[in-house]
Amino acid sequence: MNTITATDFYNLRQVSDPQLSPGGERVAYVEQLPEDEESSEASIHVVPVGGDEPTQLTINEGVDSQPRWSPDGDRLAFASTRGEDDDRQQIWVLPTTAGGEARKLTSVVGGITGLEWSPDGSRLLFTQQVTADDREEGRDLAVDPEYEPETPDPRVIDRMIYRASTEYMDGRRSHAYVLDIEAALESDPSDPAETDVIERLTDGDEDHSGATWGDDETVYYAVKRAEEGANPDDSLTYDLYEHDLEHDEATAFTQTTGWVTELEATTDGRVAVEFTPEKQSSMRQTDVRVHDRETGTETTPTASIDRTIGHRCDFTWAPDGESLYFTTPDEGSRVLWSVDVPTTIDSGEEAIEEPTRVYGDGVTVADFSVGDNAVALVQSEWDHPGDVFVTTRGGNETHRLTRVNGDLLSDRAVRQPEEIWFESGDAGTEDGDGERDQIQGWLLTPPEFDADAAGGPDETYPLVVEIHGGPHAQWTTAGTMWHEFQTLAAQGYVVFWCNPRGSTGYGEEHAMAIERDWGDVTLTDVLAGVDEVCEREFVDEDELFVTGGSFGGFMTAWAVTQTDRFTAAVSQRGVYDLTSFYGSTDAFKLIEGDFDTTPWEEPEFLWEQSPTAHVPNVETPTLVLHSDRDYRTPVNTAELFYLGLKKHGVDTRLVRYPREGHELSRSGEPAHVVDRLERIVRWFDGYADSREVAPALERDRGAGLSSADDE
Repeated sequence: MNTITATDFYNLRQVSDPQLSPGGERVAYVEQLPEDEESSEASIHVVPVGGDEPTQLTINEGVDSQPRWSPDGDRLAFASTRGEDDDRQQIWVLPTTAGGEARKLTSVVGGITGLEWSPDGSRLLFTQQVTADDREEGRDLAVDPEYEPETPDPRVIDRMIYRASTEYMDGRRSHAYVLDIEAALESDPSDPAETDVIERLTDGDEDHSGATWGDDETVYYAVKRAEEGANPDDSLTYDLYEHDLEHDEATAFTQTTGWVTELEATTDGRVAVEFTPEKQSSMRQTDVRVHDRETGTETTPTASIDRTIGHRCDFTWAPDGESLYFTTPDEGSRVLWSVDVPTTIDSGEEAIEEPTRVYGDGVTVADFSVGDNAVALVQSEWDHPGDVFVTTRGGNETHRLTRVNGDLLSDRAVRQPEEIWFESGDAGTEDGDGERDQIQGWLLTPPEFDADAAGGPDETYPLVVEIHGGPHAQWTTAGTMWHEFQTLAAQGYVVFWCNPRGSTGYGEEHAMAIERDWGDVTLTDVLAGVDEVCEREFVDEDELFVTGGSFGGFMTAWAVTQTDRFTAAVSQRGVYDLTSFYGSTDAFKLIEGDFDTTPWEEPEFLWEQSPTAHVPNVETPTLVLHSDRDYRTPVNTAELFYLGLKKHGVDTRLVRYPREGHELSRSGEPAHVVDRLERIVRWFDGYADSREVAPALERDRGAGLSSADDE
């Protein structure tokens, strides 16, 4: 059989956002596939729960997202960049029973997020990012599709956080809107004179997020706030509002703290919201709190489980409003839970039962949707990167509905990783019985690996150590890294990854173990895992390689400054100087939370905790990969680290990807995704004695890459 290659990415389909129809007979979902080297297309597909083949519901034009069934199931709303709007997503509605073409309902300047039907199906709620001028000129209600905002010149910045993802905010704030469906169907969405189609719910110089319906005349949302005289960008506090649409009145009813605010409400006035303790919040676990508007009481139904709702997890009410469903990381899986919440909460913790673990052992549940009798979900496993499944509300019976990459994978050899557990390193803590922390990891061997024949000098393999980002995240055997792990294994490397202390999925104490010490604590655990796997006769302990992105990039750089054990390294989108990172990122609260300090309080301490401070120790050839528009870990710290390597005579190269942001390993232009993987392999190959190729610095710039364009 063939093996997985980097260029297989061009043919890998990704599925997301499954949505059960109101009757539970069908699931709508998004399917994305690279269109060419620079872009991808995403369309809406529908698959019957009964097991028939999926059908494509929308055309291949632009990027479709957020499929949402109307309450009666007769329509499907979605957001799309198709047509003349280019990169601005607009609302479209497609009839699902009577037939007909999709109709465009909006032409707004700020794009569409948070799409949600009202309970009676007459209106759609959404959020968009707009400036004060947009609101004053009405461009947030209707705008010519050819309108393009001018880039500020010069760019005058007043906000503390003024850029995120790959864009500058340039005065934009998030605001909530309601669209009247019938009025929109009878109007021209780009006609500014159509003033009765969209209702602006919020205004002002504040960000509004998490907008969700209660009953037909009530919308809830969160507003980023701070104490009087403080800066909202320096705060993790949100005020929660109830907006009475009939009287156009908004009332604040409680507060929450945390990183990302999502709200989910029932028609009888129970509002679920994320909550993370403000003190050192970056390391603390996120729970779901439920506020009862009738009684004014709050409860935390997730409090009894030592798992976090944070980092790519989600929660939602079941249609009957009696149960709350949510996902958490859990020992190398991302699992689905449910908990019954009383229809009226009489006191803070009364009558809240223990959450029930519904589904997900050994898999990664990425997205899910709860129906009357079933749950639709996207899950990935060791043998595939993601498909649509359906299970019962209790998780007792599960069926796979799609095999979107079936044709490709039928011709590819895919290895199953081996799960391993090992003791933490020398810095590990001991419990009352004197036992060290247990760390979970996995080992993936090349497709041609033969366990019975391994052990001789001709059957050993070099080892690649992968370190995850976060730092408070979790790796599994599937998810977004499936393609990278399988590609490295197919190139003849044994691949090892683990969830060292600091990771989520093992309890709050495990996550907080790296307080004020990202580098040494994590490295001792990673090296303990390396020691464990190097005991295997088929692992060549003289050919060890290391790579990782984001916090994994930090750790890759930290590793080569602390040990010469690795033959070569590739550091990706990393943090190399904590002070420079603090001053340029949109996530400076991560430093305040994890290190409990700022550059003004302990400048020397933060410098000593930075890989760049220890560059004179580096001997390991190190490739540095970064994205030009990465505003989470800005490129300035990568430039400093790279310059330090050059100054000290280390084999190195800096590769910068234009137009890309922090999500390059998970998304980005397809050619860049492929190029990144090929460069990792080429860099390692050049320093492996088992490979008969020269180091990348000694080869033609395009050698070993599928594209000859290396500029």
